[in-house]
Amino acid sequence: MLDRSTHEDPPPTEAAPDTRQVKFRGAGFVPSAGRRSGWIALLLAIGLWQLAAGAALVNPLFLPPPTAIARAIYQLAISGALWQHLSYSVMRIGLGWMLGTAAGIAVGFAIGLSSLARSVGITFISALFPIPKIALLPLLILWLGIGEEPKIATIALGVFFSTAISVYSGVDSVPRNLIRMAQSFNVPFPIIVRRVIWPGALPSILAGFRITASVALLLVVSAEMIGAEYGIGAFVLQAGNLMQTDQLLAGVVILSLFGLAVGRLINWLETRLLHWR
Repeated sequence: MLDRSTHEDPPPTEAAPDTRQVKFRGAGFVPSAGRRSGWIALLLAIGLWQLAAGAALVNPLFLPPPTAIARAIYQLAISGALWQHLSYSVMRIGLGWMLGTAAGIAVGFAIGLSSLARSVGITFISALFPIPKIALLPLLILWLGIGEEPKIATIALGVFFSTAISVYSGVDSVPRNLIRMAQSFNVPFPIIVRRVIWPGALPSILAGFRITASVALLLVVSAEMIGAEYGIGAFVLQAGNLMQTDQLLAGVVILSLFGLAVGRLINWLETRLLHWR
């Protein structure tokens, strides 16, 4: 008779615990943009564009090569026409953006902090914000006359509504427990606004600045195309009417560079004002 104990399976051994270290994942979400990748991609696109133009794959009347556009910008700069058109556009954008931003910040904070202002202001903003501001330019010309005032007012209106929305949205996003904590220590209301609400709403406000800068650029080009002798928009319209596509695209490139410069300026403001994040 066979002994069963000699044929039984050995008891399972416990697996050794895994002692490998786990990489720390709690550092937060910190996106980082490559400093060179965007420029390399842009240079590659321009190089392919130039190669396609050199190989006669595209008609230069419809799409001039980058060298022709650079030559047009150089000639405009030498003749002084570039600086004349650019100075008018920068003046209109600067005045319109500052007026619209100042009014939008004041109204946005009023809507965010006052119940009465919120009930009245949101109604008006919801009713007037969808209206294309460039459609009001003929009416503004009738009210303000032919000159710089209607163009600046058109830009200010477009900037105002976007700024007001971003400001009161930023005020609403401030954690209420921070405000209640300050109130529990009897901190005066102006100090709460300056030390708690303003820093908390600042990221949303600066994000709104990016939008309003683009809105101001679009509106100034549209306004200059309708009723202006000088300005980048007027120059682009004139070049298009004469089928000077190299100068037309030169104006487009100048607008793109201007928008890039404004974006860099806002990045600098975010670095200086939001260093605590």
